Amino acid sequence: MAAAEPDGHRIAAQNRKARHDYFIDETIEAGIVLFGSEVKSLRLGKGSITESYATARDGDIYLLNAHIAEYSGAHHFGHETRRPRKLLLHKRERDRLVGAIRREGMTLVPLSLYFNQRGRAKVALGLARGKKKFDKRDSIKERDWQRRKAKLMRERG
Repeated sequence: MAAAEPDGHRIAAQNRKARHDYFIDETIEAGIVLFGSEVKSLRLGKGSITESYATARDGDIYLLNAHIAEYSGAHHFGHETRRPRKLLLHKRERDRLVGAIRREGMTLVPLSLYFNQRGRAKVALGLARGKKKFDKRDSIKERDWQRRKAKLMRERG
């Protein structure tokens, strides 16, 4: 089964690498258009968004390269595993994101794919800027320092 977050969301897929590769400026929640077999596969935890991204096409925003494994019970009506999936956003929010992608060179990176309390599939998107190699090293250094600091505080009592 999928893991559960403290606020009641059941996580179906997570992109742990996104926060290492990008500076996340803003987080947006969007709905996603899925087939029935995709929903069932995600409920079993058979999805991956590590290599996926979102982009603007024909005035809408689509999630590309997300892998949702085929559901074994859907013999006749299966789905493509890496098809583009439309994201559901309010018009004003969608236009703002499309503008940010085109003007400022930002990227829309999916952070997690989960089911909310009502059972609806949602995607947490991050409006992100790419990190350079030295930024990644700084992040690793900071994380290691925080870990050592916590260990020292535990040892001192």
